[in-house]
Amino acid sequence: MPAAAAAGHELTARTAADVLSAGGNAVDATVAAAAMSWAAEPGLISPCGGGFLLVRPARTGKLHLLDAFTAIPGLDLPADRRLATFDRVDVPFDEQTTQVFHIGAAACAVPGVVAGVAAVHGRFGSLPWRDLLMPAAEAANDGVASRGGQQAVLKAIEGVLTHTEEARAVFAPGGRYVREGERVRQPDLAGSIERLAELGPRDFYEGGLAAAMVDHQSATGGKLTIADLARYRAVWRRPLRIAYHGRREIYTNPPPSSGGVLIGHMLAVLRGVSEPLPPGRARTLRAYAEAMRSAARMRDRRFERLLHRGGLVPHVLSDEAVGRGRAALLAALDGEPTPAPAIPSDRGTTHISVVDEAGNACAFTSSNGCHSGVIVPGTGLHLNNMMGEEDLATEREMDPGTRLTSMQAPTMVVGPDGIELVVGSSGSNRLRSAITQVAINVIDHGMGAREAIDHPRVHVEGDRLDCEGGFDPAEIEQLERWGERVNRFAGLNLYFGGANAVVRRDGAIEAAGDPRRAGAGVVLDA
Repeated sequence: MPAAAAAGHELTARTAADVLSAGGNAVDATVAAAAMSWAAEPGLISPCGGGFLLVRPARTGKLHLLDAFTAIPGLDLPADRRLATFDRVDVPFDEQTTQVFHIGAAACAVPGVVAGVAAVHGRFGSLPWRDLLMPAAEAANDGVASRGGQQAVLKAIEGVLTHTEEARAVFAPGGRYVREGERVRQPDLAGSIERLAELGPRDFYEGGLAAAMVDHQSATGGKLTIADLARYRAVWRRPLRIAYHGRREIYTNPPPSSGGVLIGHMLAVLRGVSEPLPPGRARTLRAYAEAMRSAARMRDRRFERLLHRGGLVPHVLSDEAVGRGRAALLAALDGEPTPAPAIPSDRGTTHISVVDEAGNACAFTSSNGCHSGVIVPGTGLHLNNMMGEEDLATEREMDPGTRLTSMQAPTMVVGPDGIELVVGSSGSNRLRSAITQVAINVIDHGMGAREAIDHPRVHVEGDRLDCEGGFDPAEIEQLERWGERVNRFAGLNLYFGGANAVVRRDGAIEAAGDPRRAGAGVVLDA
């Protein structure tokens, strides 16, 4: 069976493919691609982000989920540290859609990405750690050209990436912001990746890199401490398993993250529709919208309590909860929907999907938030802004060391013959709607990876139904006649996420990256 990889940038995907060609397994390829994403996708991810890895070794068929997400900082916080407040930046996605980002030193949470890739490599990797990281160091030093969807991301968050002198030195050298096709050079980051390659993750959490981050946080009013970094650990969890269409099973991210269980809820609600739902039809889009609204309605105070205390999965996937969603969906197909607000989450996210020739699979979703605008001097380390995420406001009052929640949901679909789909996405709360629609396109509609990724998407935001360009105008007009407040996008838009997928079916394999964010897929010859 050929191997394949899909990622948020052509260089990231190509790096994974190179490792597979050199005899590495899916985890090796993912680790190398993750490091390369720090150089190739600097607006989305860095070593200072957080993420989740889903691994399925072909030998056992057992899935493993590694939580390497960010945590609340402030352990052993010095009493005399003067703390800063968030800075606010408005970020446009198009002329109609703007979001507020909270950035600056105060927004940084405890990073987990380095601990995560090190832990998964230590358990499942086969090639030397150093060999997997050094290509990323070389790329960061030489610079990577920003094009297409990646340039659109950088343009959207220009206000963030020009917020500090250190960020301007990377993204606006000489006073001019990076343009289409120009290289983003990060020599300081290259040096830090080389340190990680030579010294291992301990330097990031207890050594020189840790000291540099904490010294800068102390000087600028952030809460990150040496104790936060030294005590951070990636955590292995049992993936959430969802039975789907007879002999298929979907595996995704469990609590204390919320994206996976909400995807499970949407799929369960949609299974209550007995009539066919052909792709692109008005009734299908309305059904998707109602499933999204049902998931949004679940996010009440009880949801937030159960998220951290336990019991969220049986609550959200209970017959009662799913039944309410199905009833609303079926009523909406003959009447008017009852909108519910959708809540934003981490925005600057990227995803890597890999399947090797032995059938081992790895999915890695990681995020830097929307970037804090802060780069630690001399290190090139881009700090995350997870503490500034709006929907985490209640979590900010929790104890230091507490894991933050996330919409990230690396996902695999397993059938009788093994892996059928490896997928994940970027895109805030659009992340879960993107993954759900791509999975349905593959499983229910028989689409290949390219077609499933390229198909236009919808997303509910408050009382609005956002619709990408590419749908039949008559179907969108029908939605408006049914009472939907439609927000039309001119074409495919990075607002709707960046899903990257590998599809394995009938002895063939296909990989596709999302054109919305310049993603890429690579298939290796058998």
